[in-house]
Order: sequence, then C-alpha cells, then structure tokens
Amino acid sequence: MLVNKIDLTEKFKKSFRKLPASVQKQAVFKIEIFKIEPLGKSLKTHKLKGKLKNKWSFSVDYSHRIVFEFASKSEVVFYDIGDHDVYR
Repeated sequence: MLVNKIDLTEKFKKSFRKLPASVQKQAVFKIEIFKIEPLGKSLKTHKLKGKLKNKWSFSVDYSHRIVFEFASKSEVVFYDIGDHDVYR
C-alpha cells in the first residue's frame, strides 16, 4: 500500500514547528518511509484505543509519535506530532 496524499491539520503544523530541528529532520525521514510502507515494522505503526479509537500512530523516534487517520487506501490525515502527550 502506498500513501499518495498526506493532509496536515493546523495542529500538526503547529506542533511540528515547535519540535527541535533534529526531531523535525527525523520526522521528515520517517514520513518518507511511511509513504512507501505505512504499516512497516520499523515505524511501529499501531491502531489507537479509547478516545482516539479511529486513529493510528507511528514512531518518529523513541519518544515522538505522529497520530494519523486513513482517509482512504492512499490518503491519510496527520493530526498531531509530539511525545506521548499526543495521546491525551
């Protein structure tokens, strides 16, 4: 499955801008991997539960995650990026 389109929410854009440059660079790298293989093992992609039950998450690094939702088979929406507080 390839991801052809990624929509970014304003919250995602704002959170991304607040990240250190090194984490931003790592996030861009992981997003490129995500486009090719969104459910790849290296991303640790997983479905969320509770109030985020319709959303998914993948790892940028040990402490940062991207929360997203599949809009279709080839389109996703990125909702937020950050540490584990993105799950709140």
